[in-house]
Amino acid sequence: MDQLNYHHLRYFREVAHDGTLTRTAERLNLSQSALSTQIRSLEGRLGLPLFERKGRQLVLTEVGRIALDHADRIFGTGQELLQTLNRSADHTPPLRIGALSTLSRNFQLQFLRPVLGQSDLDIVLKSGSNNRLLTALSALAFDVVLSTETPPSAAGSDFIAHRLAEQTVSLHGTPARMGHATLRDLLANEPVIVPTESSIRTGFNSLTARLDVKPHIVADVDDMAMVRLLAREGAGLALAPSVVLADEIANGTLRTAPFDLGIVENFYAVTTPRTFPHPMLATLLADQST
Repeated sequence: MDQLNYHHLRYFREVAHDGTLTRTAERLNLSQSALSTQIRSLEGRLGLPLFERKGRQLVLTEVGRIALDHADRIFGTGQELLQTLNRSADHTPPLRIGALSTLSRNFQLQFLRPVLGQSDLDIVLKSGSNNRLLTALSALAFDVVLSTETPPSAAGSDFIAHRLAEQTVSLHGTPARMGHATLRDLLANEPVIVPTESSIRTGFNSLTARLDVKPHIVADVDDMAMVRLLAREGAGLALAPSVVLADEIANGTLRTAPFDLGIVENFYAVTTPRTFPHPMLATLLADQST
């Protein structure tokens, strides 16, 4: 099929909504014959009739109904584009968020909570590596990237890292694993579930070297949700911020070891300068700082 002529499609849409050539011709200041020619040209492209005449009315055929549905979406999208660029849109575009794959699901939920439940807002959330997410952010495929890592300070980089929170990293496990008098005894005798997230892993390596202890790392995990599940199943002590296991700590399934590890994790919302940022982004960033 040859490429569709959108002028023909537009005139078809106008007639389909009006129901008569006469009304549409008068409204668009066209002759009925010119309008008929436009519609016949579109029917020729599609190879099927769009209308059947019943008395003075033009009634859509099945193909006509399908074509009208597509035409409404096509021209509706064009109108949304103009409204967005004029900042007059009465709808909210999808909020596209990238999240580091190791990032706590609880933290992501906490970030999104101010906008959850808004009926006119769709949220698209995808996870991945920091490099992949930042590449997509540069290409404007995301509105914001949630990460525990600051963007690289390469020449020409225009990323903006909004620091949302700093959380202490602790060891969390079932009550049966907590009967140790010192941190060194705890690490020497209990298996540990360690996330691959860089700042936590670096801090943990420094801690064990300082204590001169070689821990039994039972699991090296790149997903905080799995860290949480393994700890809940009693597989070992989870090395993580409390937000990761907030529900289990609150209901007593897990306890936090009473030792200061000296490890903190920072949470960032990374953005890029945009002429037309998502309208909800400023609200989200403001809510995180209160």
